[in-house]
Amino acid sequence: MASPSNYTTAPVSEFLLICFPNFQTWQQWLSLPLSLLFFLAMGANATLLITIWLEASLHQPMYYLLSLLSLLDIVLCLTVIPRVLAIFWFDLRPISLPACFLQMFIMNSFLTMESCTFMIMAYDRYVAICHPLRYPSIITDQFVLRAVVFVISRNAIVSLPVPILSARLNYCAGNIIKNCICTNLSVSRLSCEDITLNRLYQFVAGWTLLGSDLILIVLSYSFILKVVLRIKAEGAVAKALNTCSSHFILILFFSTVLLVLVITNLARKRIPPDVPILLNILHHLIPPALNPIVYGVRTKEIKQGIQKLLRRL
Repeated sequence: MASPSNYTTAPVSEFLLICFPNFQTWQQWLSLPLSLLFFLAMGANATLLITIWLEASLHQPMYYLLSLLSLLDIVLCLTVIPRVLAIFWFDLRPISLPACFLQMFIMNSFLTMESCTFMIMAYDRYVAICHPLRYPSIITDQFVLRAVVFVISRNAIVSLPVPILSARLNYCAGNIIKNCICTNLSVSRLSCEDITLNRLYQFVAGWTLLGSDLILIVLSYSFILKVVLRIKAEGAVAKALNTCSSHFILILFFSTVLLVLVITNLARKRIPPDVPILLNILHHLIPPALNPIVYGVRTKEIKQGIQKLLRRL
């Protein structure tokens, strides 16, 4: 095992993840709420996927897209949280370079896949409300299949250079990562080489993908709001807004948490370094736990499907 020193000239064969370097005594206490949120996220998303799979009335494009979101949430949770809990409970800090770069790739690509899925779901609601008569001919099963291929291919291809650029670096400045997970910047800082390209690519790629998704989401909801405000029929406005309220709540929460994470990283010199680490973990845990709950509570068809599933048990 490589020596856990911050100054070594020997080639690094593995990294050591040091969670909360200034407050390591927090780890045992923090592991309890994190593990509860993890099991909640896994159980809620699994229940949602099984409900949509078994309930024939939910075999519709909108719910297929929701299933995709749940699958992405499950993969993100399984990539990050078990590793964090293993560090907290069993002090399993070492991580091999391939495992670290794989985790880096999954976190970067699946985060943007979620954003892209939200964008497609916003388009789905736009067609449903602004062009209801054309909805069955536009939002078809074939559309969902093409959308899934687009979500995976676009974000995987654009995110792939992030771990590749990190893997090509020579790590001779140490092997201690002051983080619970293998983020690009936390890892690349250990290199003795110039990491400007790593920083620049992640910044440009991340904001291009997330920024374009956000712009299209805002445009979709702007058109939806414009159409809804023109509706004169009694109760029609409330019904139209209710069809996309769950989706809007999740997008707002996803964007808010991401924005807070970005701001804390930019202002890292003014705040304790453990705060961005904690927010990064929560960003991979709280949205996956809330997504299926919000849809389950606010969507009548899903709520009825879950009730039917529970009665079968």
